[in-house]
Amino acid sequence: MSTNIKQAALDYHAQPKPGKISIELSTSAVTQQDLALAYSPGVAEPVKAIAENPDLAYDYTIKGNLVAVITNGTAVLGLGDLGTLASKPVMEGKALLFKRFAGIDSVDIEVDTKNSQEFINAVALIANTFGGINLEDIKAPECFEIEKTLIEQCDVPIFHDDQHGTAIVTAAGLLNALEIQGKTIEEAKIVCLGAGSAAIACMSLLLSLGAKNDNATMIDRLGVIYNGREGVNEFKQEFAHDTTDRTLEDAINDADVFLGLSGADLLSPELLKTMAPNPVVFACSNPDPEIDPALANATRSDLIMATGRSDFPNQVNNVLGFPFIFRGALDVRASKINREMKIAAVNAIRELAKQPVPQEVLDACGLDCLEFGPGYIIPKPMDSRLLANVSAAVAQAAVDTGVARLPYPKHYPINSVDDV
Repeated sequence: MSTNIKQAALDYHAQPKPGKISIELSTSAVTQQDLALAYSPGVAEPVKAIAENPDLAYDYTIKGNLVAVITNGTAVLGLGDLGTLASKPVMEGKALLFKRFAGIDSVDIEVDTKNSQEFINAVALIANTFGGINLEDIKAPECFEIEKTLIEQCDVPIFHDDQHGTAIVTAAGLLNALEIQGKTIEEAKIVCLGAGSAAIACMSLLLSLGAKNDNATMIDRLGVIYNGREGVNEFKQEFAHDTTDRTLEDAINDADVFLGLSGADLLSPELLKTMAPNPVVFACSNPDPEIDPALANATRSDLIMATGRSDFPNQVNNVLGFPFIFRGALDVRASKINREMKIAAVNAIRELAKQPVPQEVLDACGLDCLEFGPGYIIPKPMDSRLLANVSAAVAQAAVDTGVARLPYPKHYPINSVDDV
């Protein structure tokens, strides 16, 4: 990052006042009567009503449109274990995105412990304050047990976005890329370089969407994860199968898909050349991908490529998913975000990329044209149709699978955050 960009980023977070979010009043507090209703004595009436019927908290408080973004700072962006205070700008950013894209009020909470049970206890004790909880930047493998336990203990949706948000957006783009390349998920040979939370969630979701375990190879720092390999934890073991492949060199030969969730410059042009005709390369390491897009395209003219960066085509960006997934879940008061809701989000995102792109999106991206194809396999974050399409699909899936406590909303589809 250049010095100018560094300073611009620091200025953005500091001005016009520190941080990126604030709390505003949603009702009048001007007169003496307003204050009497807002606090004493009037506030006693909703208190008594909620005490008799806890569901009325959704009617008389912000709970139904409030999401907490919670972390312990052990996996901040791609920077590692920087601690809770250093993670706060990221958590505030997530809260900003919830409000900007889905009209969801959000607060950030940094829990200062690396002990998983302490973290679980802290989150579980405050969970009922919120309509949903977005876990963020928690390192693997602790994140898996933390999320699983909180889902079991809490009565509101718990969603670790580093896992599932990444997986949902990746799967949407990958399915479209395979379709364009004339291939199917059921037949594709997939190689995943990386075995952290995002990689495991991506591969798990791809298996749910039809990928075959024997065709899906995961590679960690020690090489291919195969049946019988020692030191493989229970989360990686799901992707072990019988194979003689031991290295990336072995596994990538004749592969249809390379999914990189690892580190910079780990996919060489020589290895890219050994992939099958019409390959799909998702090099999602940030800020530097596993292979530079210009180098990849110079090496293989028949590939479709995606990265995690906004300055290249086909950005895999979690903001395409999590605001709208929570919007749909909140609007039907879902008790959880289940696999069917995630798959519904995948399909809604991928189908939107096939629709004509509105002029406002082209203007926002500084482009003259965008059409479904190798350079456009996934919607742009500024596409306002994501709110209507993804939220509606998620809400319907929640109703269909019995985790919704309200019927499908009569006011759907939501076409603007002003309609929330």
